Amino acid sequence: MFRPGARGRLMLLAACLLLGSHTGAARADAPAPTEDPAVTLDHADRIKTSDHDLFLKLLGQLDERKGGLSSAEQWRLRYLDAWQVAFEGRYDQARTQLTEIVNLSGDPTLQTRATATLVNILGIGRHYEDAFTRLSMLIDQLPAVKDPEARYQALGEAAQFLAQAGQFELASGYAQQILDDAALAGHACQGQYFKVNALYRSGRIKGTDPELDRAIDACHDQHQELFANALRGERADYAIKQGHADDAVTLLLAHYDEVKSYRYPALLADFDTLLAQAYWEQGDVSQARKYANATLADAVPNTYAETLSKAYQVLYNVESRLGNLPAALEYHEKYMEADKGYLNDVSARAIAYQTVKQQLLANKMQVDALNKQNQILQLQRKLDRKDMETSRLYIALLLTIVASIAFWLWRTKRSQLRFKRLATRDSLTGVHSRQHFVDEADLALHVAAKSNRDACLVLLDLDRFKEVNDAHGHVIGDLVLTRAVAACQHHLRRHDLFGRLGGEEFAIYMPGCSASQACERAERVRQAISATPLWGETRHVIITASFGVASTDRSGHELRQLMIDAESALFEAKRSGRNRVVYGQLSDFAAAKQPADAADASTEAGDAAGRAYGGHRS
Repeated sequence: MFRPGARGRLMLLAACLLLGSHTGAARADAPAPTEDPAVTLDHADRIKTSDHDLFLKLLGQLDERKGGLSSAEQWRLRYLDAWQVAFEGRYDQARTQLTEIVNLSGDPTLQTRATATLVNILGIGRHYEDAFTRLSMLIDQLPAVKDPEARYQALGEAAQFLAQAGQFELASGYAQQILDDAALAGHACQGQYFKVNALYRSGRIKGTDPELDRAIDACHDQHQELFANALRGERADYAIKQGHADDAVTLLLAHYDEVKSYRYPALLADFDTLLAQAYWEQGDVSQARKYANATLADAVPNTYAETLSKAYQVLYNVESRLGNLPAALEYHEKYMEADKGYLNDVSARAIAYQTVKQQLLANKMQVDALNKQNQILQLQRKLDRKDMETSRLYIALLLTIVASIAFWLWRTKRSQLRFKRLATRDSLTGVHSRQHFVDEADLALHVAAKSNRDACLVLLDLDRFKEVNDAHGHVIGDLVLTRAVAACQHHLRRHDLFGRLGGEEFAIYMPGCSASQACERAERVRQAISATPLWGETRHVIITASFGVASTDRSGHELRQLMIDAESALFEAKRSGRNRVVYGQLSDFAAAKQPADAADASTEAGDAAGRAYGGHRS
């Protein structure tokens, strides 16, 4: 089942720092220092990404001649300097410089371009509500933006930032506007990239789709190799997911040195992570570790990205295979932290988009309400000059208007509350979502610890669920999930917490329950799942599940440790044949050997252990 935004590794320059680039022209020598500064500024602006080294050289020349530039030229130079600061990853400094350009330059075109880049800086700093608010203002100004470059930046920014919020249909629409605008023909590469990226992340095209080839060709034609290699990353990602790791390695290594020469950490981290995953799939442990460590070495401090999460996951798998359990546990914990941070960041972007959307709607309604109130005041003045009977009729009309305004405001508030409620439930099964389950279970464990009460955590995973999806399709897979959940719910108590951690993995928190009781109840649930009656399209599908049980009397009242021990028990259940309940701690199974004929089980359970506290089973 395709997960929207599943790749989500690379939004070029964190979204739009490249959007200031004109079409890539052929490389040229730097203009002589005596040349008209306006010409040099145009040339530097045009080659920011197609010839970055020359761009830096031109910036140096312009900085030396700063005193002789006009006020407008100085502001434009300041914008290019801010762009370069952001390109280098100094986002706080870039944010300050861009804000000053927006507030003080007085140049509408430059203000539009600076605002577009500033939206990305705010996004990088996780100021998502502020970023979406500015983006909304930028979109509203689009009809009045005449300068092609400024218009391109606004459209490109909208396309990329909306894709980050999961609004792929809107993002694709703004990308198409770039492609349809004859004045923006020089940006066909970027427009194709934005559109293909949104379509790929939404699952509407595959990595082998001809549209990807056309996008890469467009970037070749315009000398935008950075964008072309970003698209190749999409193709390699798809090849790995389809089990063609050899093709992914060949493609990535063919362009690796070129990507390295860009000195752009985000794209290099994307290639390193993909190579680490591909080599792991090939069984080349040494190369997998090398490229995973390369991703960590170039990671931006205090940020979460899917590349970082996947690198830790590969290192965890490597150390587990090599039997280095302390190192594996350390990488496992770092993976959980990075994956949780990344997923929380994705959720924060989506919620921020919906929040700003609701706020803008509420603001619009408030403005409408104020306008109506002004109309009411004017009508009231007229009513003073009419007789009492007519006055009563007008007042009744006005009260009706006010009541309708109050009704629409109430409906807006109700939709906001409904959106918050939906965030706590899994859309397919109706049980608690992963984050809501983790929050509720963590709170319940703190209460249990204070009252010295026992509790247990049960993790269950449907056996060979990927084979069901591959053999019968995702629609049947969804039916299997919902029927398995229904079977579980018949054996839950009122105070039990039941949540979906991701994919086919679920968790049950049992308060006031001993280990023996939890094992008995888990066994009943296991039997209920295996005895689930199948009919219709699912009559040929066999459903079984493996269970891992952990209790507070051995693991303590920390959810993270309970998760680790329950996942270890689940791993042992998978390793020892599936369709069984296993209770124990990580230390109970540390010395267990994996037989060769159980390799597929250890891989499936290993993936589960990597997601103990906030992950997703694919």
